[in-house]
Order: sequence, then C-alpha cells, then structure tokens
Amino acid sequence: MSADILTEHRRDVLSRAKGQVLEIGFGTGLNLPYYPASVEQLTAIDANPGTMAIARRRLKQAKIPVERATLNGESLPMADASFDTAVSTWTLCSIANVSQALQEVRRVLKPGGELLFIEHGLSPDRPVEVWQNRLNGLQKAIADGCHLNRNIPEIVEAAGLKLTQLESFYADGMPKFVGYSYKGVATKPV
Repeated sequence: MSADILTEHRRDVLSRAKGQVLEIGFGTGLNLPYYPASVEQLTAIDANPGTMAIARRRLKQAKIPVERATLNGESLPMADASFDTAVSTWTLCSIANVSQALQEVRRVLKPGGELLFIEHGLSPDRPVEVWQNRLNGLQKAIADGCHLNRNIPEIVEAAGLKLTQLESFYADGMPKFVGYSYKGVATKPV
C-alpha cells in the first residue's frame, strides 16, 4: 500500500493525530513523514520483526519521538487509557483476530480518544463482492494473511468504538476487488 496514488489518503488520515499516538501495523514506517507536529510521542508496533531493517532509515529521519516494538496487536502490554490517538493504515485486513486487536485499541485509548484509519475491504457492489470472496483465500496465502472481504466499519463498531466520520470509495488505479476503501475516524465513548 505504498503506491503514490495512496499518499494523499495517508496524509489526510494522519492529519488528525495528536498527543500520545499508537500505530498498529507500523511496517516499514511509511506513515512517519505525514505525522503532524501535534504528535508528542509515537508508539509504533508491528508483529513482523523483518520490517525493522527497512524502517530504521525512516526512524532516523523522524521529526517526532518514536518508540518501536515488535508486538502483536491482539495483546498489548500498555496500560488502559494510555493514548490520545490510535492509527491503522492498511493493517486491519491482515490481523488474524482483528476483533480482539480493536478491543485492545479501545482499551488503551483514553475516553474520547480517536482511532484514525484507512483500510481496504468489503465492497457494497455485489459483483465485486463475489470476486472478493472468490479470491480471498488466494489473497490471504500470498499477501501475509490479508483479507479482501472484511467489513471494516462493522468490525470497528463491534469493538465498541463509535464511527464519527466514514468515507468509502474505490482507490484510483487499483483493481476494484482490492481497491474498495474505508477512511474514517472512530471514537472511544467518554
């Protein structure tokens, strides 16, 4: 999800980040240049230790303090209500137990804290959905567990977060079965 056509979406999602921020699925650090000055500290987690070698260069250039850890999003060691903002960019598709991970995000967010996200997922267009379901097994096998057909808004709300903004669209230049996207904000109830 590093294509140039997705940069503006990445920049838009991250523009609201502030305070103490948790990023799940940090990967190689593609989000780092787009975090605003309102971020005091970024705690960046990823389950794949192999991404750290690529992330090192970006971490050295970061304009904000970053603590990077190899952790699974389904079991976070952070205290309750530790973060003002949580971020997920093209990650919820590949977490094995995505519901548990989002419950953990909810737990570590402060009351009123926000989850900022952009994810690809289930299309509302029946012909596209049919192909997403047909190709899902192959996609998971070749793309590190990535699901084509997750209903991201439904999963976010089921974790007890309230969607306050949601935009859905087909990403330009991408096949529809992988390009249907959700960009939004979900808030932890006060």
